[in-house]
Amino acid sequence: MIPENEYAPYYKNYIQQIEKNGKSIVENLVISQDDFQQSLQNISIEKQLFAYDTGKWTVKQVVQHIIDTERVFCYRALCFARNDKTALPGFDQDLFVANDNANARNWSDLLEEMRVVRQGTILLYDSFTQDALLRIGSGSGKNMSVRAIGFMCSGHQLHHLNVLKERYLLV
Repeated sequence: MIPENEYAPYYKNYIQQIEKNGKSIVENLVISQDDFQQSLQNISIEKQLFAYDTGKWTVKQVVQHIIDTERVFCYRALCFARNDKTALPGFDQDLFVANDNANARNWSDLLEEMRVVRQGTILLYDSFTQDALLRIGSGSGKNMSVRAIGFMCSGHQLHHLNVLKERYLLV
């Protein structure tokens, strides 16, 4: 179990839902991406642009949000693993979504981008030593370990996949 002092309380559910299966960071990254791809690859254009309520993101925007978040967190993991002590800034997810152009993008391109970003995450985590995984840095004013970020990437993707299934009625 990852001690709770290695991540902000906000990420607890993301990390703990993944960590409890007993699999490694990389195994979880592979499994969650496979589930994500299989669940979303054949949805209709209408569903891709669906938002379950006014002001909520479309399915395409949710996918782009997952991609953007993983990129931000992998940069953090890389900096922390390399022992860079620079406090990294946060990012405004709503500002990112407002400026991402996801709804105009091709669906297969979005899914391919997610696949490629995840493959990069897997290769990055394969490169880390055990010592690097335990290093802690600061992002958004909160401390987080490299290993917590790895579990958070899978947990964040799984969280949004579950939201898509429950609130967007994707099967």
